[in-house]
Amino acid sequence: MRTEPRPLSSTVERDSAGQTEPLPSPLSQAQKLDVVGQLAGGVAHDFNNLLAVILGHTGLLLNEPLAEPQRKRVEAIHHAGERAAGLTRKLLAFSRHQVIEPRVFDLNALVLDLTKMLRRLIREDIELVTRLGADAPTVRADPGEIEQAIMNLAVNARDAMPQGGTLTIETGATEADPPVGPGTPGVAAGERVLLTVTDTGSGMTEEVKAHLFEPFFTTKEPGRGTGLGLATVHGIIKQSDGEIGCESELGRGTTFTISLPRVRTEVTPVAEQWVYGDLPRGSETVLLVEDDGDIREIAHEVLRLSGYAVLDAADADRAIGLSREHPGPVHLLLTDVVMPGMGGRKLAEQLSAARPEMRVLYMSGHTDDVIVRSGVLHGDLAFLRKPFTPMGLARKVRETLDARSPARGAVPPPSVSSRTARGQGRHG
Repeated sequence: MRTEPRPLSSTVERDSAGQTEPLPSPLSQAQKLDVVGQLAGGVAHDFNNLLAVILGHTGLLLNEPLAEPQRKRVEAIHHAGERAAGLTRKLLAFSRHQVIEPRVFDLNALVLDLTKMLRRLIREDIELVTRLGADAPTVRADPGEIEQAIMNLAVNARDAMPQGGTLTIETGATEADPPVGPGTPGVAAGERVLLTVTDTGSGMTEEVKAHLFEPFFTTKEPGRGTGLGLATVHGIIKQSDGEIGCESELGRGTTFTISLPRVRTEVTPVAEQWVYGDLPRGSETVLLVEDDGDIREIAHEVLRLSGYAVLDAADADRAIGLSREHPGPVHLLLTDVVMPGMGGRKLAEQLSAARPEMRVLYMSGHTDDVIVRSGVLHGDLAFLRKPFTPMGLARKVRETLDARSPARGAVPPPSVSSRTARGQGRHG
């Protein structure tokens, strides 16, 4: 039997005398959620650094000859690490601190590709219907994050239809408010792409709808839900400059409507995928700068096994000294973003002045810093998200070195938020 949980907040609260008191204002609620988001971002950052070490060492072991029992054990550890990394991405998504990798893509094509997976995700007694708009809706977002949002909504719809029903996914385009502000490349003011996910399930009460996107709020039985699903969806859509709304009525089902800015530029081609196996190799010189000794050790080992000459430093001062002492070229600076003392961006600017041919690859498990946002917005800064696998690191290094236009670190950030400034004290 399903029972309604005690919501995180309700219309009124009673004091010790039984009198009712109004709830905190919406602004106060937003401030609380911002604190939760900052906490989630900090926890995710620390876990990302630990997971980088776990995934790094297990990834290297999987590239070595192992007896079958040992290989299965290492694979199990590696898989668990990847699942843990997925959980940190969910935490960051609902806190809107996730590092996104946006590109222009056709939403219809993404939904079609997801159809087979969604059919496995929902039960056989649920019919899946897709209605795709004839005018292909093109958006600029992180396709992996949008896929995650759709799957989360599909799981919620499935659970709301225990006796079966219909799940409908529709796409389309419309002129709608709010208009996109001036200066947004490729985006026409007022043009929006709509994605709706509708189920014929049990629907929701007004009280449940009021807390729908709050983290850790769930109507599911203990052990069946974390309360992060819809909070994650909300974070993903907001971070993609979109809006999400919900219409629901008890006994009449639920419709979630996602609105994203429409772009009028060509679809970004997907980079050729590497096949897992031998690490991509090179012979260039890489200056590695990372204040976490365990991560620096695993990154050094991966680069060495990939054929690179590696100079490594624990901080910017040592990196500057190594650059001055090294007589030959430094082809790539691989640097952490937030470090004690001088950060990665300023280090890259200083070294690039003396070595203009040097390319720069930033890495971070901390997602609320200036250079991450700058890299995402400008699109000309190479970035590697922690935790990374050996293959992920080797691919990104090779990709950065082979890029046609130099990836350098001298692009100034568009703005510095107060929250970002506070984050400068965190490492990594």
